[in-house]
Amino acid sequence: METVVSGIRPTGFLHLGNYFGALRNFIKMQDEANCFFFVADYHSLTTHPKASALNEHVKNVLVDYLAAGLDPEKSTLYMQSDLPETAELYLLLNMLAYTGELRRTTSLKEKIKNDKINNEDNVNAGLLTYPVLQAADILIHNADKVPVGKDQEQHLEMTRDFAQRFNYRYEVDYFKLPVAYNFGNELVKIPGLDGSTKMSKSDNEASCVYLSDSPEIIRKKVMKAVTDSGPIESHQEKPQAIENLFQLMKAVSTPETLQFFEGQYDNCQVRYGDMKKQLAEDMILFTAPIYEKILELRNNDDYLRKVAKQGADKARESAAKTVKEVREIIGIRSL
Repeated sequence: METVVSGIRPTGFLHLGNYFGALRNFIKMQDEANCFFFVADYHSLTTHPKASALNEHVKNVLVDYLAAGLDPEKSTLYMQSDLPETAELYLLLNMLAYTGELRRTTSLKEKIKNDKINNEDNVNAGLLTYPVLQAADILIHNADKVPVGKDQEQHLEMTRDFAQRFNYRYEVDYFKLPVAYNFGNELVKIPGLDGSTKMSKSDNEASCVYLSDSPEIIRKKVMKAVTDSGPIESHQEKPQAIENLFQLMKAVSTPETLQFFEGQYDNCQVRYGDMKKQLAEDMILFTAPIYEKILELRNNDDYLRKVAKQGADKARESAAKTVKEVREIIGIRSL
């Protein structure tokens, strides 16, 4: 059985984009592979979250994982920081990484641009070596496959480089070269309610529909979604914001509902208010089982602690084996 590894940063609640882009496929994968799914709390430290907020976000992601359908009896669910072996492998892999290649990563350049950092010397070292920690997350379980989005493909390629570099330097065939988990047509990109092409809480929280949003909140968010004055000719090309509404409807509504509003749009008869009301109700219906489970789990701290400990124990068994063997290969042995 192949080993699959993936994690999500705890920067808040998970939204529909996370569900369709990752969680839905995670749920299928746990019946097909040896899966390790973690909450990447170390990674979130590059943006300096408040201590109280970080702890709460970690809990929220675990709750959302479980409510969406991840089963701790099928998958290994754990907190990244519960694996000290990951930090040790991160240190060892840093000896194989070059500052030049780390400075050239697209994610680093975008972070500098988006945060308006004027001097690259002001970037914290954790952000610079983010791909190395990500490689440690993957290689600590010697993964075969990693489900990644388009924006993470470069990091996966760097993981393969570090693994290959380790094998070459120490003349071993130890680390596998992990490949991207290809979902084909199952990979769905969910747009934002603000007209953006991707639902992202870091860009605009109001554009996101969280799995933990109540029906009232979903209605308010959807009714505020960006629209225009409507089409003025038949079969007119849709602007991005309107295309987003139809993409969201395609994800959560019935084919008949989508076809009805497509026809309304093509005939210049669409009423966006009616469309958004329908979309909101369909979102509420779609998220209801997850939302109800979230409410059930949110205050069940004993169960959450049990899941976290069980996952940490299973993950450490795998991680300890990797670090022990890596140390021996490198030559770090007790005298």
